[in-house]
Amino acid sequence: MKSSSLVRLLCAACLAFASAVTYAATPPPDNVSVHYKDPKNFTEAKLSAGINQLNADDYLKPLKEYIAQRASRILTSGQHLDIEVTDVDRAGDFEPWHGPRMDQVRVIKSIYPPRIDLNFTLTDADGKVLSKGQRKLRDLAFMDDSSPALDSDSLRYEKGLIDRWLRKGVDKL
Repeated sequence: MKSSSLVRLLCAACLAFASAVTYAATPPPDNVSVHYKDPKNFTEAKLSAGINQLNADDYLKPLKEYIAQRASRILTSGQHLDIEVTDVDRAGDFEPWHGPRMDQVRVIKSIYPPRIDLNFTLTDADGKVLSKGQRKLRDLAFMDDSSPALDSDSLRYEKGLIDRWLRKGVDKL
């Protein structure tokens, strides 16, 4: 009985490792560029000061990779999408008033929705601008979606914002 549990655990670990290696080995798409404008001034960076100081790369690097990979899927041949992220405020916040051990715990509540602000430019193969604009991505009902609650990805709510924006399609970006 114990050996079968151990075998299942090892198989799950191998699968997780294989998918992580596959994801990490995926080269960035050449039809999407994502960059951050002054990430030290992002709302998330300001909220995570002091004892709650976050390493920005812990969330900005995977978010950048995710945006590029997802956006590249919706583009037609020859199109290029340039995205400049101007602010990120992740879902949840720190509530240190709950005690000394809670000052490093991100509390997810509906009063702390995820936010991403960005500028984008979509061009065709000749460099002609097809679409350009600014978006303020918000999801005030992010807690109502039952699937992310089961997900252990710390960026699941922010990725949901990106997915909803991209689902609208390139012609409506």
